[in-house]
Amino acid sequence: MTHRNNKFLGFLLSFFVLMAFDSFSQNKRKSNSRKYKKVSLGDFNFRNIGPAFLSGRIADIAIDPNNENIWYVAVGSGGVWKTVNSGTTWTSLFDNENSYSTGCVTIDPSNSSTIWVGSGENVGGRHVAYGDGIYKSADGGKSWRNMGLKKTEHISKIIVHPNDSNIIWVAAQGPLWKKGGERGVYKTINGGKDWKKVLGNSQWTGATDILIDPRNTDVLYAATWDRHRTVAALMGGGPDSGIHKSIDGGETWKKLYKGLPNDQDSNGDGEIDDDDLPTLNMGKIGLAISPQKPDVLYAAIELERTTGGVYKSEDRGESWKKMSNAVSGATGPHYYQELYASPHKFDRLYLMNVRVLTSEDGGATFNQLKENKKHSDNHVIAFKKNNPDYLLIGTDAGIYESFDLAENWRYIKNLPLTQFYKVAVNNAEPFYHVFGGTQDNGSAGGPSATDEIEGISNKHWYKTLFADGHQSATDPEFNNLIYAETQQGGLHRIDLVTGEQTFIQPQAGIDEPHERYNWDAPIIVSPHDPSTIYFASYRVWKSENRGDSWNPISKDLTRNENRIELPIMGRKQSWENSWDVGAMSNYNTITSLSESPIKKGLIYVGTDDGFIQITKDGGENWKKVPVSTFGLPSRSFVNDIKADIHDENIVYVILDNHKEGDFNPYLFKSEDQGNTWLPISNDLPKRTLLWRIVQDHVKKDLFFLATEFGIYTSLNSCKNWQKLNGTPNMGFRDLVIQKRENDLVAASFGRGFYILDDYSPLRNFSNETLKSKGHLFPIKDGKWFIQRSNLGNTGADFYIADNPKYGVTMTYHLSSSYETKSEKRKKSEKRLNQNLMNVPFPGYDTLDMEKNEIPAYIKISIEDDNGNIIRHIKERARKGTHRITWDLRHMFKGSVTDSNKKYNLRGPIVKPGKYNATLYLVESGSTTKLSEKKSFELKPIYESTLKGTNFEDYNEYVNDYFKVYNDVELVEHTLETLDEKIKSLKIAIDNTPREAVELVSDFQNLKNSFLSIKRKVLGNKSKMEIGEKNPPSLYNRIRVASQGLSSSYGPTKLHLENLDMARQMNEEIKSLFDNIVSKELTSLKNKIKTSGGPLIIED
Repeated sequence: MTHRNNKFLGFLLSFFVLMAFDSFSQNKRKSNSRKYKKVSLGDFNFRNIGPAFLSGRIADIAIDPNNENIWYVAVGSGGVWKTVNSGTTWTSLFDNENSYSTGCVTIDPSNSSTIWVGSGENVGGRHVAYGDGIYKSADGGKSWRNMGLKKTEHISKIIVHPNDSNIIWVAAQGPLWKKGGERGVYKTINGGKDWKKVLGNSQWTGATDILIDPRNTDVLYAATWDRHRTVAALMGGGPDSGIHKSIDGGETWKKLYKGLPNDQDSNGDGEIDDDDLPTLNMGKIGLAISPQKPDVLYAAIELERTTGGVYKSEDRGESWKKMSNAVSGATGPHYYQELYASPHKFDRLYLMNVRVLTSEDGGATFNQLKENKKHSDNHVIAFKKNNPDYLLIGTDAGIYESFDLAENWRYIKNLPLTQFYKVAVNNAEPFYHVFGGTQDNGSAGGPSATDEIEGISNKHWYKTLFADGHQSATDPEFNNLIYAETQQGGLHRIDLVTGEQTFIQPQAGIDEPHERYNWDAPIIVSPHDPSTIYFASYRVWKSENRGDSWNPISKDLTRNENRIELPIMGRKQSWENSWDVGAMSNYNTITSLSESPIKKGLIYVGTDDGFIQITKDGGENWKKVPVSTFGLPSRSFVNDIKADIHDENIVYVILDNHKEGDFNPYLFKSEDQGNTWLPISNDLPKRTLLWRIVQDHVKKDLFFLATEFGIYTSLNSCKNWQKLNGTPNMGFRDLVIQKRENDLVAASFGRGFYILDDYSPLRNFSNETLKSKGHLFPIKDGKWFIQRSNLGNTGADFYIADNPKYGVTMTYHLSSSYETKSEKRKKSEKRLNQNLMNVPFPGYDTLDMEKNEIPAYIKISIEDDNGNIIRHIKERARKGTHRITWDLRHMFKGSVTDSNKKYNLRGPIVKPGKYNATLYLVESGSTTKLSEKKSFELKPIYESTLKGTNFEDYNEYVNDYFKVYNDVELVEHTLETLDEKIKSLKIAIDNTPREAVELVSDFQNLKNSFLSIKRKVLGNKSKMEIGEKNPPSLYNRIRVASQGLSSSYGPTKLHLENLDMARQMNEEIKSLFDNIVSKELTSLKNKIKTSGGPLIIED
């Protein structure tokens, strides 16, 4: 009876969890979005730190035929990019579209400003992103419009009719992870307003290539492709894969057989009988047409189990001959197979492959293209029509260019397209380093910032491991020790000082099966002991000596199945098929690990086949939780599992069902160590996969979420979510918090790393602070250093990513908007105009008052620890939360002149020490204090070799310097004024009727006196004209004295002496001025007056 009751209670629990999930799914986007009022996060922007020295996977390249310096590049998971100068500089064109994954790009041959892009990558890899149809730009990529086919998910090729821009053909591969959708060849005759499917079926058959006969636009050729990928395997072919031909502009098609692997009459005797070879299912097919002889076609065809061959037709596809067994290998044909015929030589072919295969005899023999000092995994090649030695190739590592037919390659090193799977950070000083594993470009690391004024360049980055890179982990005790891995768990411990890579992957014991590791196997460093690490295959491994030795702490935690026996393409398939599991993850593996930072030995595990496993005793006992209890399919992938940082009973899990074609977000929370679960995806948008969740280490309710389309935050313990700014609308697959700096670091899958610098103000978002008139959030201590520059000569193609803004960034919030009278009036008039109502004239006085109004602004006053005001920083007052940066400089204490008032005047850099900031509002001439003082400290990041002046002496020198500087500025102003007065005297003398001889003599004496003063101030002008040196002038002295404010060392005796000499020279010059003004100039003016000369009126 007890057993029956337990079963019944378990059934009820599962039932209520499912009901809660279903109810929540239906209502979450209705009720919660109405109740939750999003807060202002506009100034919390991420910055991209690169790198570009690895770049990323290129899907397609189009060179403008009218200007071959213009290229459009479709990036597998990084949008669309454009260069107008052959790669010297680049512009990203696709950052804000609904898809970031692209498969092809085509330039309209009739109008090169019209660009078509097919979204969704055109390969069959395990890690590809999905698209939402076809896009068109009519202005060279400045703006885009989705033109439909939104259910294609993966578009492989687009052809625009060479004479009619309204006719377009599209080869759509269709969904990779499920049947259906929009797949096959589509045609439009009205510029994309409507689309007609002309080839392919609705189940598994899409189209992967399409050609047009350059002589006759009614003749087209297309390759169809049956394919289906599951989490377990890839079926890369099927009975409906094949080559097709149309002779009526794509309206109807016939399938081509003769001489192809699907030819039932293989011996060509006209009869289908026993002496014919069995037909073979074909996989991915690449097509090419000879530019020299368009009757000649070529096809690279995948066959069973990644075999294949290259075929040639000399009669427009009516019959084919197998030329060789060449096929794209390595990752598998599904990843390459694009075939190109050279526009410069007949029968020269290029087959995209891990290394490009090239043939000079129409496919009979192939050789590897010379690829010295070039990355592998080639996907696209482009040519220039008048340069037979030119090649442009897109690879998994970006773009390479050759001007000598592959003898040498130029690498485009300024495209930040790196696809990072995971991210880790260390605690290096003064700037922590960021580490990650990349798709096909190994593992890499680099600084989060530098002390260089230009920013972070490629030279700052370094490789840490080879091959495909995956999860990295850092040692909390040793900043120069990290863990990194290659695909399928190739774990290494790396000493960053020596560069040594120690292989530490746990191995199966005697009589144990193969150790199945996920493509991106999880590793964690125990939060309780830095020498303890956990790693996972199909079981969990533990090392207590940083990987020198290992012990398994679990049995097999997966289903342990034979993946070939699992259904694919809707049923179990025969062995004689286009199977491909070589270049994908092992199946039945562990994907996620987490140990509670509160309770040692409380470990959570997630698998790729639908299980969550929990141990509370360090692995002695395990509890299995099937994800089917969450209301998802039983084999849903566990993308992430995280123990709560603040509460040992809470755990979070992200589930991923996109490998069954479901792209919706699934996030769950348990408050009882995994016994029961509730969905917390809340108001996250549909079609948004989730990848990683992290929790703030200070405020338990603050969370961040990496998704397929940006990064989200929750300020209320996952009840509601809102998107953060500053990133492209693209996939982010990992997040980590750098706790010392309070930085959120994100790994994008196609644009490198992003950092949200100091998000700590988010911890203080509350109803009280956000409703107050104004609030200044706590200020993080600042790094004090002098920016340096050591790049040398670069050029416009030199890649540099941004550092954080130099100085101390402060965050404040205003609850009200502060519009000017003019803005309010214009807003009111806009509403009246929209409603076609009369707009009253405001009156001339009102318009004048509007022009006279100073917009409200905020002012943050910085003072030192002694209460001395150092600087006021100001900006226009606007409603919401904003960030403003003090550049660590004093206010400008010099004189304001007509010549310098147009510049951003600022004083010398301050010294390290303690400072305070206060927020004020200035409105209509009144100043209101909005916050109490917030304290912070400027801490030097380096210790100087020599000790300079102290804080007080430095500030005293600042004041002394500006006193003398202002006197020097006054001297310059007096010089300019006297110069104008002397010019006026000359005109007056020329118009004086009497005693001109004496006046002329006195005037010359006055000019001579004035010249002697100018030489003391500025030096001899004639010497300067030819570069001859003058004795030190007043300006020389004050310039040398100013150098005492250019470093943290402060003024030396040299600077003090020059300041004193400038002071003395200034006093001497002022005395000479007094003499010339009081005696010579006044005397001459009086003589002009008594001689009947004109009245001189001075400004």
